[in-house]
Amino acid sequence: MKVHYINILLFALPLNILVNSQKNSYITSHRLTKRQIKSHRSLCECDLYTSIYDEDPEMKNVMQDFDRQTSQRFKEYDERMQEKRQNCKEKCEKDIQTIILKDKIQKELTGNFSSLQTDISTDDVPTCVCEKSVADKVEKTCLKCGGVLGGSIPGLGLIGGTALYAINLWKDAELAAAIQFATKKGIKEGIKAGIQASIEGVKDTFGLENLCKPRWTSIFTANNYSNKDLLIFAIKEEYITFVDSGISEGYGVLSFYKSQFGEQSRIFYALSENAKTVALKAGKAAEQATKETTKALTLENTAEITTVSSTYYTAIIASIVAIVVIVLVMLIIYLILRYRRKKKIKKKLQYIKLLKE
Repeated sequence: MKVHYINILLFALPLNILVNSQKNSYITSHRLTKRQIKSHRSLCECDLYTSIYDEDPEMKNVMQDFDRQTSQRFKEYDERMQEKRQNCKEKCEKDIQTIILKDKIQKELTGNFSSLQTDISTDDVPTCVCEKSVADKVEKTCLKCGGVLGGSIPGLGLIGGTALYAINLWKDAELAAAIQFATKKGIKEGIKAGIQASIEGVKDTFGLENLCKPRWTSIFTANNYSNKDLLIFAIKEEYITFVDSGISEGYGVLSFYKSQFGEQSRIFYALSENAKTVALKAGKAAEQATKETTKALTLENTAEITTVSSTYYTAIIASIVAIVVIVLVMLIIYLILRYRRKKKIKKKLQYIKLLKE
């Protein structure tokens, strides 16, 4: 009996371990409960599956940002899609119009070709008589004129430049000749004025009014009228002639010098001083006459040459300006017609391209 009690106790110990141990979760213990099991599930049982972040404010903000960005992305996508749809719609409409136009042109050409006569002989073909428009004629004329003027304008410019250069050379040569002529003429007039001033000075100073004119021209020349030494020598010779002749009348101051001074040295000294004064006045008179005559003749000849050269300049410049204006007008007309022609050719090429398509 002892053995059996011990065995019973040993058997009871493992049973207690199995019942009370929670380490092995896969082993379930069977308990008898008095609670009634419901056949349906209540709402409180769903709380087991709810998220723990539903009431979290940070998660709520994150979800709101996500929803806002997502809605914005969808809105932008819709806008892009609308724009693409509009472009596709316009392209489709343009293609449809092109196809309609192509079909229409094809039908018209087919109708025109079908109406043509096929039994045409060589004799029935008319000769081609091209009726050009006014614009084509003007353009062709402008092209010809442009070629002619393009070859002739450089020649005209060269001729105009050569003519201007020749006129400048002629003007310079004429001015130099005019100045030289005026200078020579002034010198001659100055000599005449100097001789006349010497004669008048001797008459007034020495009182020799009664001497005949040939004597004056022989005494005063272009060499001695302003040279005091030569003039003094001529006056002394005249005094010696007066003394040798023995005539006292007609010699004025010379007679007075002879009677007053007596000595020949004193008389020659007085004659020399007075002759210096006469020569100085004659030189000034000749210089003044030379300047005035030269200046007057220079101005007169220069004005005449300038007038002639200005006339030539005006004619040449007017011709060049007229030619330039004509060339510019024709160039403008040519550019306008060329632009119109290019536009017409471009339109024709587009039409041919459309027909080929």
